[in-house]
Amino acid sequence: MRFSTKSYKDKRHVEHPKEECLVFEGTHPALVTQEVWNIVQRVRQNKCRPTKMKEQNKYSGLVVCAGCRATMVLHRAHTIKPSWNNFTCRTYKKEGSEVCTAHYIRECVLDEVVLEDLRRVTAIAREHTREFAEYIGGRQSAEIQREIRRLEQELAAMRKRGAELDTIFKRLYEDRMLGHISVELFQTLSGGYTEEQEKLAAEIPAKETAIQKLRGTASSTGGFITKAKHYTDITELTPELLRLFIQKIVVHEKSAKWSKKAMRAIEIHYTDIGFIGGDIPQGKESPRQEISA
Repeated sequence: MRFSTKSYKDKRHVEHPKEECLVFEGTHPALVTQEVWNIVQRVRQNKCRPTKMKEQNKYSGLVVCAGCRATMVLHRAHTIKPSWNNFTCRTYKKEGSEVCTAHYIRECVLDEVVLEDLRRVTAIAREHTREFAEYIGGRQSAEIQREIRRLEQELAAMRKRGAELDTIFKRLYEDRMLGHISVELFQTLSGGYTEEQEKLAAEIPAKETAIQKLRGTASSTGGFITKAKHYTDITELTPELLRLFIQKIVVHEKSAKWSKKAMRAIEIHYTDIGFIGGDIPQGKESPRQEISA
């Protein structure tokens, strides 16, 4: 129960802390599907305020700079043509070229790339379902195992450091009791170690949860194929459609900084199946596009 009253005489509502509340899922018929709910939450989470031109950025939160991994900013103005609306790295905009580069790309060019790739990948999922599922399943399995090994190494290092801190605290306490160090020095030293211990106490369970989640992850290719079969005629990109299929879009810098003909790479990471690198079944081109823009 989220709210209660202190007594039958005092009718004022008291809100209970989240940790004291119990959540029972699936006890009532859902008004919308879980998939629709998740999409709406992603749209709301990344939705930004309308610009002065009263327009929303349909890519809000999805376009990421390959250099610093910050989300990119969409620039629009009455003084430029819509075809010149463009994305620029947020870090570069705030801190300058010493930290990152512009990673400039026009919105209309990104629209073309994303729409083309989305239509191609969903077509492959529909027309070559078995090959597509085998390809994604095999790649996901290898990627998941690599990520689990990486997280386990980090977790082992964190646990080792936690044990070292326990030993340090025991020695500090003994030195203080024996009068080898002053109260002031003990407080100074223990303060820094306490902060590190508290940080580890929060990070270790989170790391364990992430590992457990990865171990229980099964290939979600079936969900992607189901969506691909449902959306057979994609003609326009909308915020809902983008978040249904796409997790993020990574924009790389040009291969030659000032060249108008230089190519840049665009990586599209799809929901459920991630970034499709290398060869896709049936000889289709990879969604990592090289464009001149």
